[in-house]
Amino acid sequence: MFIGGRSGHFFFNKLIQIFVHSQIFPNNVISTLDIDITRPMMYLLLDHSKIDLFTLREQCLQIDLPDPLEPLDIFGHTFPHYMYLQDFITTCAARVVKLSSLKILNDIVVLHDCYSELDIQVVPVSIIFGRFPGRERHTTSRTKRYLELFGFYKFFSVCFWGRDSVIRFLPKISIRDIIIKHGYNSDIINKLIRVAHIYFIRERVVTVGPHLLARRDLLEKLLKSKVIIHVIREEANKKHISPKIVQKNILFLIKEISANFSCIAIYFTDYLMSWVWRKLYQGIKIRGSQSVLQLSQSGHTIVYVPCHRSHMDYLLLSYILYHQGLFLPHIAAGINLNFWPVGMIFRYLGAFFIRREFRCNKLYSMVFREYLGELLQRGHSVEYFIEGGRSRSGYLRSPKTGMLLVTLQSMLRAGHRPISLVPIYIGYEHIIEVSAYTNELRGATKKKEGCISMVRGLGRLRNFGQSYINFGKPLSLVNYLDQRIPEWRECINQNSLQHPFWLTPVAHNIAQEIMIRINNAAAANAINLSVTAVLASQEHSLSRQQLTKQLECYLDLLHNVPYSPDATIPDMSAQELIEHALRMKKLTLQKDSLGQAVILPRESVRLLSYYRNNIYHMLVIPSLIATIIIKHKKVNRIELCRQVSILYPMLKNELFLRWQLDELPDVLDLLVSELVRQELVREDQGVINVREGGSDQLTLLAAGICDILQLYTIIFSILMHYPNITRKCLVKKSSIIVQILSVLCCMRALDFCDQSLLTSIICAIYDAGYIKDSIGSNDIQEMHTQNICIVLFDLVSQDVRMAIESAVRRDAHL
Repeated sequence: MFIGGRSGHFFFNKLIQIFVHSQIFPNNVISTLDIDITRPMMYLLLDHSKIDLFTLREQCLQIDLPDPLEPLDIFGHTFPHYMYLQDFITTCAARVVKLSSLKILNDIVVLHDCYSELDIQVVPVSIIFGRFPGRERHTTSRTKRYLELFGFYKFFSVCFWGRDSVIRFLPKISIRDIIIKHGYNSDIINKLIRVAHIYFIRERVVTVGPHLLARRDLLEKLLKSKVIIHVIREEANKKHISPKIVQKNILFLIKEISANFSCIAIYFTDYLMSWVWRKLYQGIKIRGSQSVLQLSQSGHTIVYVPCHRSHMDYLLLSYILYHQGLFLPHIAAGINLNFWPVGMIFRYLGAFFIRREFRCNKLYSMVFREYLGELLQRGHSVEYFIEGGRSRSGYLRSPKTGMLLVTLQSMLRAGHRPISLVPIYIGYEHIIEVSAYTNELRGATKKKEGCISMVRGLGRLRNFGQSYINFGKPLSLVNYLDQRIPEWRECINQNSLQHPFWLTPVAHNIAQEIMIRINNAAAANAINLSVTAVLASQEHSLSRQQLTKQLECYLDLLHNVPYSPDATIPDMSAQELIEHALRMKKLTLQKDSLGQAVILPRESVRLLSYYRNNIYHMLVIPSLIATIIIKHKKVNRIELCRQVSILYPMLKNELFLRWQLDELPDVLDLLVSELVRQELVREDQGVINVREGGSDQLTLLAAGICDILQLYTIIFSILMHYPNITRKCLVKKSSIIVQILSVLCCMRALDFCDQSLLTSIICAIYDAGYIKDSIGSNDIQEMHTQNICIVLFDLVSQDVRMAIESAVRRDAHL
């Protein structure tokens, strides 16, 4: 800039104070980057800009880093505390152009050669005002676009976008390490410059993303695709119409699908959503986002694969990514959300719209595949919900593999770009749509989204407690295919109209693995733990003392035998969990002469079971162990392991559990040892039985799996009477019998009355290999079914077993 001296300092300080509000990454710079503030250090900035320098100074003073404007004294030599990378390179070539800066760097290197104990830390600092990646222009060099913010352009950028600035401190560069590695020679400075230049380019892409194609350029590029040209010819010949008509239809489809990012819309939406989240949530807890940053920095294209609980999911996840310093993904949204004005706003925020079913529409299928493939090839991150829609029950839904197939095909077309899938668990203490989900499970028609329903929903907004975003372990598609399909690289850049025979089963396996990793990252909280305990009681009520003991049991189980290293457990005591649940009005406290009782209102039972189902998988195996011990009174570890192993494959496929069958004995040993430690059971010479004084807690723990065991008993009882029954008939008959028994016997398996849920459960049983699709049963299959029935009949109560047998026989005579 043209302002210098004291007046310049005053001007820049005021400019920064008024217009600039920066997010600093990483959060704890000194410890995260292992910076030793007792050793000399220099800051390396990209642009020769005093605005950047004073912005850096403002933040350094706040986080106890050296002031960049103070001179650096090293063995009697005085140096500036900062350098500009722009002083060393031009937009035409990476060559040194400013001799004064070159002399400073040369002097520093000479000092390192003279003093062996000297090691100056060079810390590159990337400062970005505004988060819009810009439109790609074929006439403009990409390098030039990174270095063009100077003078008045930079001043006005700060005025408009200064409150949306990002300061990212990059990993330090040790000059001593470079000298040791490369030796002292004339190229050492150029090596340092190249390393720093790569850092800056990579970090800018991580923060703002790759350049966007202008929408018109995107349309032209897709229309020139070989696949689209082939489809145009094929469609024109098939329907005997002009290729121009087909091209016009394709343009319409591309416009219907494609996103239209707007920097201004993102900027104002961020401010709006910051206010909304403060009103709705007491806090947003995030875990594991560092793994996403590392993948982005290493050049991976990120595909976010979250579970789907609520319409809040994509808004919340985009907000979190934005405030973690990562660029926004393109989000696959259902076409039902494309209504005015929400559809237009969502497009500006990165949503692209997808029809629910388009298997029979080849034209739409090809256009969508080309669009998604273009996004992935260009390095844009993408977000889609692998379940296809929101979960109505709280469990994870069966995954849909269509988007995964397109992702794999895109990687085959551009094998040089690695793609990683990032599973994400999203959890809430309150979901606004739960009452609508319950009505849909009872048979009500799903209400169509629109402006009126959106306005009505705004009236129900209130304090929703905590929300949780847990990033699971990423899955690298390249590594996955290298391990399982070594020949996959032979298919790169082959005919994109066909895909290899192994692609569909691999997509299915990857989908299952992603669902397991989502569940691995589950978040237990005060609401789902408290509701789990109270729902386990017959009358949906517990004394406060009972509830406290039961929550302590759950917390000890989850802490001492963690379900997964990625799962999170609340750092609160049992009493604090209860108090929080009461404040959230999920539970009711009733006082009488005997003390305090925590009650679940009858009308809330079905609503709150949704939250229990979010973490059902974390406690289902302890619950099964408790059930077996209670029902058999005495059982040795070998028999316990046998019975759990019989039922486990069904539970694994249905609930996406993480352990393989051969890992089960070790897991059971740990869980039994924990139950012994909690004094709920005792073990004498390998025989396990219920311990006096622990039966109440063990009974409540066992009640968690009661519903699913009853449902399995119904399904296998039907199979005993109809060995050759089809899946469709099995679902129908199971649904009828569950509804009958839920009325006659007060069975609580009402969540399973919905045929879509029953279908997924029965498919899980088929996938586990317990039922064969082939017509005509054999003796081995019937024997297998009988063995499962024996185990199940022993684990459900006698009244329920007799009611199920009676209902199945009655149905068989109809």
